[in-house]
Amino acid sequence: MAEKVLSPITANVWKVLVKEGDRVSEGTTIVILESMKMEIPVDSPVNGVVKKLYVSEGGSVGEGEPIADIE
Repeated sequence: MAEKVLSPITANVWKVLVKEGDRVSEGTTIVILESMKMEIPVDSPVNGVVKKLYVSEGGSVGEGEPIADIE
């Protein structure tokens, strides 16, 4: 079952550091969000493979919206 990574804050997607199919470890930063000129790294909560990315660089995401699925 996939673990859904959710946005902790409403922000712009500044940088996406992984792509679908990448293997990640727990604690690996998968995206960096930007809000009020602050960078907010979002880390993988589990070891696994990025199955789906819901965001892209330059886009935006609301608080609680999905960023990625990791299986």
